[in-house]
Amino acid sequence: MKKVIYCKDVGFDCEGVIRANTEEEAMQQAVTHAREVHGVTDISEEVVSKIKSVMQEE
Repeated sequence: MKKVIYCKDVGFDCEGVIRANTEEEAMQQAVTHAREVHGVTDISEEVVSKIKSVMQEE
């Protein structure tokens, strides 16, 4: 099953969707997306926890 993260579920007004084969790949893509699209430079443990909490399986 693929891991899926909907950016709007993390709290952004964004239609971005991340799909990856593993949780690690999904998290890497999410961090890159947050930095490049939303200008988030500090990826705290709180942010990581929030992303993991909304990650779904597809």
